[in-house]
Amino acid sequence: MATTTATITLSSPDLLTDSLSITSQATLSKAGTTTGLDQVRMGRNEIPTGTSFDLLDGTTAAIDKANKVYIKNLSTDETYYVTLVIDAQTIGRLYAGDWMFIPWNVDDATHDLEVTATTGTNIIEWACFHEGETLGTSAD
Repeated sequence: MATTTATITLSSPDLLTDSLSITSQATLSKAGTTTGLDQVRMGRNEIPTGTSFDLLDGTTAAIDKANKVYIKNLSTDETYYVTLVIDAQTIGRLYAGDWMFIPWNVDDATHDLEVTATTGTNIIEWACFHEGETLGTSAD
């Protein structure tokens, strides 16, 4: 079985008066087990100003399963940002160059992860490491 490991390193030589260097590593596990997540959906989308886009759809996600989400705003204009919303609750903004890595809880089909571009066309790169998605067969 595949194991997915996430490593994040934060460093800053000029933060406050002391330098900062933190590295954290974690195995992304399925809900209630030590078996690693072995499924991923990913993409890169251009989102024009004023457009809301369901980046991850709660109706297709596995309910009450492990989901870890990475999102980065690849825009370079510092005035560009996107707003992130889950189930009508704003969880934050990603300005140009910002990124996030969070667990995403889907306990019903309304928990879409929505992205809205507020200024300019933002380029969003994303990945969702997850479990429980079963693909249907072709009806050809």
